[in-house]
Amino acid sequence: MTKRNELAVLIAFVLFSAITACAPTTSPSASSQLRVVATTTQVAALAKVVGGDYIALNGLLPIGVDPHEYELTPADLRALADAQVIIKNGLGFEKPFDQPIANLGGKVLVVDTSTGAAIRKGDEQEPQGDTHIWHSIPNAIVMLNNIRDGLIKADPAHADAYRTNAAAYEDKLNELDQYIKQQIATIPPANRKLVTNHDAFGYYLDRYGLTLVGSVIPSMDTSYEPSAKELADLVRQIKAQQVKAVFTEASINSALAKQIAQEAGVRVVEGGLYGDTLGPPGSGAETLDGMLKHNTDVIVSNLK
Repeated sequence: MTKRNELAVLIAFVLFSAITACAPTTSPSASSQLRVVATTTQVAALAKVVGGDYIALNGLLPIGVDPHEYELTPADLRALADAQVIIKNGLGFEKPFDQPIANLGGKVLVVDTSTGAAIRKGDEQEPQGDTHIWHSIPNAIVMLNNIRDGLIKADPAHADAYRTNAAAYEDKLNELDQYIKQQIATIPPANRKLVTNHDAFGYYLDRYGLTLVGSVIPSMDTSYEPSAKELADLVRQIKAQQVKAVFTEASINSALAKQIAQEAGVRVVEGGLYGDTLGPPGSGAETLDGMLKHNTDVIVSNLK
């Protein structure tokens, strides 16, 4: 080989090395990641905690979107069809997803996180029971462990990692449970009364000793339209029970809540609580534990 050819080979080798060094690399585990679809923001957050890097997670419901009004997209249907595991809240909370999941005919593992949870009585719109199970930490732990068991069933090779991740988050949730109890205890007993945008916080109220005086939308489903009589009755209850504030929710229009608060002569805590959705990045409510802590801090600061 001539010196000129040797130089050409050397230059080509250097160029190839530079190009390959700059090119994007694929994680060795990327192709083996478990394809997981989660329906709601709460379920997606828990799946992310348990699955870590071993799953390719696709959360379908966007942050800040009311699940009761969501319409599936073609991309959602493709994601469901391509999934190896589908994780849902259950109890009919994600109604738009129920039929497409049923249409898969058992070809994919479906994890219903409500299995084994302590379910409150529902209403006409939610006859299977109150769907907002994640607002109770004991139920959130049930959801967490249902996800753990589902991922282990689908991917036993990484069972130890799923168990470790779930156990660590369960400890975090138990610590938060104590924090919430301590914070609620600082509210004078006579002030432990809530008026919310809709009836989404029953589990939280039962767990921590608060009373729901009423909701602007007197239903567990935000699609319900309150009558003039129901709104007038709520105003009377707020006045009679000396409720301190009306709490709105981030995913629900607050116009009606503002009207109720004004007529009752109390303040409105606008966009204060996260009910059916987690918060956006940077809100402090983008994780399940973060959302529960955020709601607690907002409630406590406005009812003291």
